[in-house]
Amino acid sequence: MAQPLSIAVAQPRCVAHDVTANAVAHAEAVRAAGARVVVFPEMSLTGYELDATPVTPDDARLAPIVAACAGTGTLALVGAPVTGPRIGVLALDGDGARVAYGKVHLSRGEAIHFVPGEPAVIDVDGWRLGLAVCRDTGVPEHAAKTAALGTDGYVAGVVHAAHEAGLHAERARRVAADHGVWAATAAFAGPTGGGFDHTSGRSGIWSANGDLLAGTSTDPNETARAVFIK
Repeated sequence: MAQPLSIAVAQPRCVAHDVTANAVAHAEAVRAAGARVVVFPEMSLTGYELDATPVTPDDARLAPIVAACAGTGTLALVGAPVTGPRIGVLALDGDGARVAYGKVHLSRGEAIHFVPGEPAVIDVDGWRLGLAVCRDTGVPEHAAKTAALGTDGYVAGVVHAAHEAGLHAERARRVAADHGVWAATAAFAGPTGGGFDHTSGRSGIWSANGDLLAGTSTDPNETARAVFIK
């Protein structure tokens, strides 16, 4: 039987294009969360800047996050443009970083800069977590293809405008109803790139019954945490 899994969603304040500053903020969020897995928003390391330079797993600027993960035993799922180029998810732990996922369902503007990835699942302590980025969560086919790989949870990093704060819960509850898995969504709070002067915040974690277990406000630098037991 898998051990309990603690998972957190984080929405650190972001400085557009400043990977160094953002990595420090991510490290602080990892330490504050006290969770086995911490999920961050879409392109959280660079801000939602479609022309941002891809971040490679060996980038020295990631060192503060790696150190924080080493000290807490955390796996951090961080948003960044990655080689491909793709809108990616970097998985960081105390041993370093790797590219875990590339966003599948790109918007028209994103498709000018990036290529799509494929559905993916990561294993953490006997738990299988399906990965998603923003628009993926609004495409039922994505959750279905991910669930077909075998999943316990569906975790996503997103960026939504302030008036879209209810979108996280709507999509999480649909995934839960369709596939019987819990869902965790990390959303930007405060300003980021791409014209998002005001973002939604309201990151959250939902049970397989669609109930909100933990959530944040609209303010930056908050985390929310829940524990799942098989």
